[in-house]
Amino acid sequence: MAKIGVIGSGSWGIALAALLYNNGHQVTVWSALPEEIVEMRNTHRHHTLPDLVLPEDMVFTENLEETMADKDLLVMAVPSVYVRPTAARMKEFCRYGQVIVNVAKGIEESTLMTLSQLLEEELPMADIAVLSGPSHAEEVSRGLPTTCVAGANTKKTAEYVQSIFMSKVFRVYTSPDVLGIELGGALKNVIALAAGMADGLGYGDNTKAALITRGIAEIARLGTAMGGKFQTFNGLSGIGDLIVTCASMHSRNRRAGILIGKGYTMEEATKEVQMVVEGIYSAKAAFALSKEHGISMPIVEQVNAILFDNKPVSEAVMELMLRDKTIESSDLPWDL
Repeated sequence: MAKIGVIGSGSWGIALAALLYNNGHQVTVWSALPEEIVEMRNTHRHHTLPDLVLPEDMVFTENLEETMADKDLLVMAVPSVYVRPTAARMKEFCRYGQVIVNVAKGIEESTLMTLSQLLEEELPMADIAVLSGPSHAEEVSRGLPTTCVAGANTKKTAEYVQSIFMSKVFRVYTSPDVLGIELGGALKNVIALAAGMADGLGYGDNTKAALITRGIAEIARLGTAMGGKFQTFNGLSGIGDLIVTCASMHSRNRRAGILIGKGYTMEEATKEVQMVVEGIYSAKAAFALSKEHGISMPIVEQVNAILFDNKPVSEAVMELMLRDKTIESSDLPWDL
């Protein structure tokens, strides 16, 4: 049995807290929102996962020191925009070698850092790992079979994380490509916004397949240029996560995209979804990274124009369809 602190009580943090408890671990959950702590203590439920009954002996607290003290592993489950300020608060309680598993997905807009890079900067004494893949909280909380990948700088840490999370319904693979895992997880949210916009316009399966296929091509081009491994983008945190996020109504990014496709503004769509839409925060960062590395990302470019320049969605689609003719895979040679 491990002692685990889950930092963040959104749907993903709570789903993982329940999974870890069912794996036989002792779990403490921290939230910055007092009303969530009161809700979970009193009802043993969370409003975003109403069918999940939380164990009587799971601990819920606003005390960050209590959550971190004497823990074998910490799960960082706050939305990406809150990772840096939360990490700054954690610093005084973080011991040397503390294993912290980041499960949020995003890129910091101001620095263009991945979240593990950000955590390493704020908490240099810690051993930072990541967990990512096609894994909606709603399905994990119901015990539906799910697979993810754990990435870390050392094989030992990755395998430790694997052993903590692995269960008969939650299979975990390991990988040394932390950067690739994080880029896949963050950038797919931007493509999922585009997929939702297409749905909102009433487009069909052909359009969705095109966005997924060309979307992973964009992600892999940028990811490999930044040092990620091509195999990673063909795996769980690449094409796997992209498929589920573009196709499922559990996806807040797809839902926000649908609303924008129907004519909602970005602000109206975010308010309607009532959760953090990570793709909106990652879109500017993805576009900035594409410029920095000289990578063509036409879908990401058009999503930015829609979100931040009020470009009509139908006009953006037309521009994507009428771009200059090109080859699908530039590294495939012709015989003649």
